[in-house]
Amino acid sequence: MRHSLIMGRIAAVVAALAATPALAQDAPKIDGADTAFMIVATALVLMMTLPGLALFYSGMVRKKNVLATMAQSLIATAIVSLLWIGVAYSLTFSGDGAYIGDAARVMLKGVGMDTVSPLATTIPEILFMAYQMTFAVITCALVGGSVAERMKFSAFILFCVVWLFIVYVPSAHWVWGGGFLQKMGLLDFAGGTVVHINAGIAGLVCALVLGNRVGFGRENLSPFDLSLAVVGTGLLWVGWFGFNGGSALGANSRAVFAIVATHLAACAGALVWSGLEWLQRGKPSVLGVISGAVAGLGTITPASGYVLPWQGVVIGLIAGGVCYWFCTVAKHKFRYDDTLDVFGVHGVGGIMGTLLAGVFATRAVTASESTPGVAGLLEGDPHQLVVQAIGVGVTVVWCVIGTLITLKIVSLFATLRVNSDDEREGLDIALHGEALHQ
Repeated sequence: MRHSLIMGRIAAVVAALAATPALAQDAPKIDGADTAFMIVATALVLMMTLPGLALFYSGMVRKKNVLATMAQSLIATAIVSLLWIGVAYSLTFSGDGAYIGDAARVMLKGVGMDTVSPLATTIPEILFMAYQMTFAVITCALVGGSVAERMKFSAFILFCVVWLFIVYVPSAHWVWGGGFLQKMGLLDFAGGTVVHINAGIAGLVCALVLGNRVGFGRENLSPFDLSLAVVGTGLLWVGWFGFNGGSALGANSRAVFAIVATHLAACAGALVWSGLEWLQRGKPSVLGVISGAVAGLGTITPASGYVLPWQGVVIGLIAGGVCYWFCTVAKHKFRYDDTLDVFGVHGVGGIMGTLLAGVFATRAVTASESTPGVAGLLEGDPHQLVVQAIGVGVTVVWCVIGTLITLKIVSLFATLRVNSDDEREGLDIALHGEALHQ
């Protein structure tokens, strides 16, 4: 009997040893290369807001509003970052609800040194959280461009707080966090719906509610210093490599394909916009070149991880032409004062890019060992374009409703717009008590 007991114990030890490798193999493994790549990508996307967007926007407003415009990007970064860590990340990426997440990750509860998200299994979850935080930051900051030179700073602060939870968090969950649009099969690699459509539509709604700037259409509202905007464009352009390339969530070939498609789209957009301006006005402006580049960058965003590089060129060419028309013809025809063309560039670009992802999606880019890849209209799947159109429609409708609700809530606690005297004096002095050197 003693012999049987000893043999039984030996068998149990052998079974335990045999089981150990299987358990270790099944456990998620944090990859050093992916982690390093995503740390850089996170830094690049944060750089897009600070200082990229701050410089880009402030270079296109009048001198008396430069600091106030920069302040919007600064405060959006501070507020959204804290709210994201506190509550928004959990509501976006925790849980598998069709419409919203849960509270499992509030204040990063349960996030440890070795914790990984099921959405990014090769990097620490806290890095995935930080990367997604930078997307929320720049989306809120982008909206400020539509109401630059006339929205109160206090109103913008409250807008960021409320709009983040009413519009951004649900949309991001629907598209990226396991919500109904993701389950439907919507393709949005890096934010055509979540970032660009939301920012553009919200910007347009805000501009219409606040009304046009004093002197719009009658006075000279020319930019103060386009050199700042050019530097800002360069930072945005480079940062977009982290924005789109990083959305592969790892150091892999798909990330590189996304980066190359992104760069080529920006180049094509810049050339088309400046070329059209040259033909129409006889001179290509610096503002036109940078506007075309950003239009190409915004439009390729949702499709960047699904298309081949040459298709990125085509998307950039389309972006340059269509966004040019919206920013030069439609804007003046309908007389809405979208100060820095957030709707014309980001809103229109996001809509086009999301739809074009359903046209150009290529199996060769999206296939993996476990999946056959995603095909768009050109590869014989018209249904994908239908799904993309549904995603665009849902995002636009919800953003309009959510932004109107947000503005109504904000108006209960703060005046949305500065008075005409403060607007003429300039928001730098009127709101912040500071001014650029004379």
